[in-house]
Amino acid sequence: MSEKLPAVLRAYRLLSAAAAPLAPLFLAQRLRHGKEHRARLGERRGQADIARPAGPLVWVHGASVGELVAVLPLIERIAQRGIGVLVTSGTVTSGGLAEQRLPRGVIHQFVPLDVPRFVRRFLDHWQPNLVLFVESDLWPNMIIEASSAGVPMIVVNGRISENSYLRWRLLPAMIVELLGRFDLCLARTPADAERFGQLGAPRIVTTGNLKFDVPGPPADDAKLADLRAAIGNRTVIAAASTHAGEESAIIDAHRRLCGNFPGLLTLIAPRHPERGVGVRELASAAGLKAALRSRGERLHPATEVYVADTMGELGLIYRLAPMVFIGGSLVRHGGQNPIEAAKLGAAILHGPHVWNFAEIYAALDAAHGAELVADADRLAAALAAWLNDPAACARAADAARATVENLGGALERTLQSLEPYLLQLQLSKRADHA
Repeated sequence: MSEKLPAVLRAYRLLSAAAAPLAPLFLAQRLRHGKEHRARLGERRGQADIARPAGPLVWVHGASVGELVAVLPLIERIAQRGIGVLVTSGTVTSGGLAEQRLPRGVIHQFVPLDVPRFVRRFLDHWQPNLVLFVESDLWPNMIIEASSAGVPMIVVNGRISENSYLRWRLLPAMIVELLGRFDLCLARTPADAERFGQLGAPRIVTTGNLKFDVPGPPADDAKLADLRAAIGNRTVIAAASTHAGEESAIIDAHRRLCGNFPGLLTLIAPRHPERGVGVRELASAAGLKAALRSRGERLHPATEVYVADTMGELGLIYRLAPMVFIGGSLVRHGGQNPIEAAKLGAAILHGPHVWNFAEIYAALDAAHGAELVADADRLAAALAAWLNDPAACARAADAARATVENLGGALERTLQSLEPYLLQLQLSKRADHA
């Protein structure tokens, strides 16, 4: 690999290095907005308070919650082979999820800012033997520094959306240089594989989507029993992973439906828990009695909207509601992951903007396990149809569950592609102990 970088990459590295003195201001601003963990800001500068474990170490990096959830079974399988695992992510919510769901012994750190000396400091401390980048969070300095250190890099569950593909096509020399440093690119779908190939990835295998192999999210048994007792025989609908503009649609649907379905309860889990107070205010402004889970407010018989603004509790929502609207889809966000809801027996509604999970939603829609609602009016109408026909709702839930189960298998295919690398790490560990 030539050390001479394309001009655009040289410019990026110079600018990012020059921006290093501004990192404290940048992090302080993010901290004020709840986007950083105060006690762990050093990690964003590549500093670590945890010692590197002895033996081989696989570094797994995913941007946020969705990527981390997708590779949890993969992380568990690697750790079971006696190989150390370091996981990095970039959001506070993913850090909370890591604390709850990473296997014992797996280390989580917040990923360093993509500044050359921060990344070098990180690599000097952790000295990973293999890097797995999840989906599409490809930072130039991380890739260049890891490559320069001689660390093999692999993309797992690789995803390139059409929009990302078009943006990268504007910088062809840059993306060819970056992707050319990878040993392997394990793509989710043939379409992703084709885009990776056209952008310059030299070695590509289509392994399928790891998210189909992720178990349904867990739920605390005591909390689930408590909520079920509080709900009793009330009719329940839910909206999960919602974004600004979508909560008003589900609240409006509740107002339209509650006259025909007395005791109707709407559960809302905003994608970003810090928005919970604003969601409750929307419900109150609509004349509905709302409660906020993060404040410990109980779900009473008079509660009409229950805002689940907590981390790691979607497993509760999906077990309690027979029908769930999955957010990020009525607004132009690209849609959130519907697989967990499907695995836990919910019939799914979604808006038209689902390009982040286009293949999954297409499969669910074709199997009648999910239904597209174009706007707030259609959302209310679809909810009403399923509320009036619980058997149809149950059929949709069964179809959704069967669809995601039939699309599994990516975990084993991914492990098969990683086998030569993992076996080499195990052999080196044995040699060190000999």
